[in-house]
Amino acid sequence: MIPNTLPEPVVFTPEASDPTLRWGIVGPGWIAGEFADAVRAHTAQRIVAVASRSIDRATAFAAEHGIETALGSVDELLARPDVDVVYIATPQSDHAATALAAIAAGKHVLVEKPFTVTAAEARTVADAARAAGVFAMEAMWSRYLPQASVLRTLLADGTLGEVRSVLADHGQAIPFGPDHRLFRPELGGGALLDLGIYTVQFASMVLGEPHRVTARGRMTESGVDASGTLVLEHGDAQAVLHTTIAARTPTTASIAGTEGTIAFAGPFYNPTSFTLSAPEHGSPVLHWDDPTPLRGFAALAWEATALARFVGEGRTESPLHTLDETVAILGTIDTARAQIAAG
Repeated sequence: MIPNTLPEPVVFTPEASDPTLRWGIVGPGWIAGEFADAVRAHTAQRIVAVASRSIDRATAFAAEHGIETALGSVDELLARPDVDVVYIATPQSDHAATALAAIAAGKHVLVEKPFTVTAAEARTVADAARAAGVFAMEAMWSRYLPQASVLRTLLADGTLGEVRSVLADHGQAIPFGPDHRLFRPELGGGALLDLGIYTVQFASMVLGEPHRVTARGRMTESGVDASGTLVLEHGDAQAVLHTTIAARTPTTASIAGTEGTIAFAGPFYNPTSFTLSAPEHGSPVLHWDDPTPLRGFAALAWEATALARFVGEGRTESPLHTLDETVAILGTIDTARAQIAAG
């Protein structure tokens, strides 16, 4: 049954009980810059160091984002006792090795999506973090946005009834370039790992791990997936997902159940709005808008505060996006990528 009002989101606003962790950044690229600005402006966390293989890049990044220390190697950062957690924003081909080194140094890790390039790598990192007793989490910011909290409540309350369909789409027009990381297989390029992962994690949050994956798509001449359409089967429910680096698409998502339908405005993986409606034609529609002030990449702050809170609670992984689920999502992507490559 569609409620008269929608639930309030549970948001990761900084609280006095949250620990203020000291962060180090590895990989001073554009997403690391957005993350650093969001953390500085909207959290109680402190970024104390940044490392790059180029000391010049690290120095420029530190100056731009108000970071105390710039370092010319990852080893230097991991050796510092004043770094509690490492945010890894290198190309995804380096994620596993960098995360394993940080874990071995006793650091908590927040690894940009995709957590690793394959499910096998993700399992290795998860096992290492659990053995070391440190916190490890994929930086899947969508899971920590206010809209995700409202969605989880609606699903738990059975507002939609039995979910029958999930649709999600994410495409961006990326001009081909032989040096662009998304067109280089050795760097973990392709649409699925960089863009499509948002659609797969969305389906996973709603339906869990699929029992069958069917994927069709197109490869680039450089050997990465340019586009893909996935059909994920979950008993009586299906998820149909699309991703591409060849064109910009609406980037919307929806969930249809026997008692109601939620439709997210694009881009669905960013702070956004949604509508909730009953199955009957012409039934009233409830509209939800994010009530918080954080828009765009400023909302990366939510995942940083969430990590600190989870660490303060003594956790070693996110209850909203567990390591086992992270591995399973990459397993789905492994299967889809292999099918697309095989034609």
